[in-house]
Amino acid sequence: MTTHARTVRFHELGGPEVLEVEDTRLDPPGPGEVRVRVDAIGLNRAEALFRAGHYYYQPALPGSRIGFEAAGEVDGVGPGVEDFAPGDAVSVIGDGHMSRNGVYADFATVPTRALIRRPAGVDAVTGAALWTSSLTAYGALVEVGRVEPGDHVLVTAASSSVGLAAIQVANHFGAVPIAVTRTAAKAARLAREGAAHVITTDGGDLVERVRAVTDGRGARVVFDAVAGPGLAEVAQTVAACGLLVVYGWLDREPAPLPLNWPLNIHGFAVDLVTGDAARLARARAFVEAALRAGTLTPVVDRTFDLADIVAAHRHLESNDQVGKVVVTVRH
Repeated sequence: MTTHARTVRFHELGGPEVLEVEDTRLDPPGPGEVRVRVDAIGLNRAEALFRAGHYYYQPALPGSRIGFEAAGEVDGVGPGVEDFAPGDAVSVIGDGHMSRNGVYADFATVPTRALIRRPAGVDAVTGAALWTSSLTAYGALVEVGRVEPGDHVLVTAASSSVGLAAIQVANHFGAVPIAVTRTAAKAARLAREGAAHVITTDGGDLVERVRAVTDGRGARVVFDAVAGPGLAEVAQTVAACGLLVVYGWLDREPAPLPLNWPLNIHGFAVDLVTGDAARLARARAFVEAALRAGTLTPVVDRTFDLADIVAAHRHLESNDQVGKVVVTVRH
């Protein structure tokens, strides 16, 4: 069994340049753990926040690991593990503290509850890009939002991997996705990816334009990744008695409480799905069925090699991408 790994760690908070690929020793997997040979890693904005010290928990420094989403094959199992065996194709959906279980590496040890078997025909890059975005979109729009055919669903940061998954989930249920992006540069691409309407925030009054495409009512569900001071304006695009789901804080400035009642507000995290066995089972069934039907397909913007992790994180934070940034691992 492999005894050493190439692992991305960081010893101080900061920008992408603090990430280093280091040789680390691998202990055998413990009870309830599986060692995964990582073939691809899905990058998430949460990891950039974690690296910079802006996440909701802090890294254990020096020498923190990072990352929670990956795909590969089982390399070894610990005592008591019966559901997985070496050679099984799996995705890692994250569990526990990234400092301890971070998956930016060529081999990573994770608890079995963090593993999902990769559906047949799903390669490692797709398997690394699929789950976090899909589970987030599904959980917010279906488990929380109860989206129905004909509902208008407004999605901010729509060119992100989660935003694109939300567009696909809304379309799957016959809803009407409205994509919000900063400039016109991505408008045509978002339309090709399934947005029924694309609205740019630099193009004038957001509320007025949303009302114009929703027959004056506003969106029944608004799915927001930004928060910050602009949340009050975004909240005004919600239909009366509609739902504002906030799942990110790309703008870390304080977000004022919207005052346009009646309004329902839900602070969403993917843990609502991954931390509940029944919700996760429903989510997995949906994702796998949507994959088979072709209504859910993760959009990969660009791939990087593990050795280029600094460049990958710079691209992640550039806001130029459409879809998921994935790091591949050569063995």
